[in-house]
Amino acid sequence: MRFLLVILLIPMLFACQPLDNSQSHNQSVTLAEGMAGKPKPGFARALEPREFLFPQDHGPHPEYATEWWYFTGNLKDKSSRLFGYQLTIFRVGLDPEKPLNDSRWRANQLFMGHLAISDIDSKIHESGEIFSRAAMNLAGSDRKPFSIWLGPWSIQSQETDFFPLKLKANYKDIRIDLLLERGDRPMVLQGNKGLSQKGAEAGNASYYYSYTRLPTSGTIAINAEEFLVTGNSWFDREWSSSALADDQQGWDWFALQLDDGRDLMFYRMRGIDGKAQKFSKGILVENDGNTVALDLDNTVLDSLALWTDPNGNQYPVKWRLRIDEHNLDLVIEAFFKDQLMRHTVHYWEGAVKVGGSHSGRGYMELSGYANAK
Repeated sequence: MRFLLVILLIPMLFACQPLDNSQSHNQSVTLAEGMAGKPKPGFARALEPREFLFPQDHGPHPEYATEWWYFTGNLKDKSSRLFGYQLTIFRVGLDPEKPLNDSRWRANQLFMGHLAISDIDSKIHESGEIFSRAAMNLAGSDRKPFSIWLGPWSIQSQETDFFPLKLKANYKDIRIDLLLERGDRPMVLQGNKGLSQKGAEAGNASYYYSYTRLPTSGTIAINAEEFLVTGNSWFDREWSSSALADDQQGWDWFALQLDDGRDLMFYRMRGIDGKAQKFSKGILVENDGNTVALDLDNTVLDSLALWTDPNGNQYPVKWRLRIDEHNLDLVIEAFFKDQLMRHTVHYWEGAVKVGGSHSGRGYMELSGYANAK
């Protein structure tokens, strides 16, 4: 689950001003301020299940307004010092039509990237954001061999197959250089055969698949210290031309890798009344690769503790998640509270630990809570 609305905000932010390529943008907005964002006519919409074709579908889908390649991971160095990371590259279609002239400066695509590292022991969270037009080869994506680049940031296949993947990105005092292997866990289609419905309106959906446990190794750097690390990553892939409905406020998303080998994703779509909507969904991946669909009928999610940011916004940073049919009674808690992404859109995203009936680690995203800047 990712930024169904966040990405739709970007064209509005830049519609009337030039882009400063590969530079962080100082203007920030809240999720609520973009609620009226609607996809531009002419883009395709996710209306029904489709056949996924690989490796083609790992690459770009310019007929859709937005898509993203989203990686999170929990890593450790040789002394067992813990880290979390996030790397996301977004493609945004500014116009469904190609530019009318052949100027190399003209582009109908925008790319945005988010990079973050959480140093668990030091309780330090550093992040960065960059933008670029898909012009002059400043940013772009290819299907074969698979490659995405945004200035100096890149996600690239290292062989003819999709995996292994090399992730490289840096921003000020943080940097990642990671290799993600295929592992033995199968790809999973989210929702209805890959169609993830987010609201009542037809087309208010995305195509969504995940790789839930990718063996990861390489280096990360934060505040002038470099670390050799290993661990596991989670890869989410979505494309869409959708926005949140008027009665939706945001979402709470969890991607968990349990120590018993199972993986779990669940997102709760929240209405403007703060209550969970029926479009809240998830998946439990068993050790043998079999999956169990999750929804509000078989999953209970309760907030246990709040953190208040300097602007007075409250984020639920501790949760209880129960799936009684599978003997899961999990307590999900942020490793430390302030893992707020303070960029064009404010949202909380960071590394979490899992306790209760089972132990594990994972990532959590909380959106729609920021009402102040």
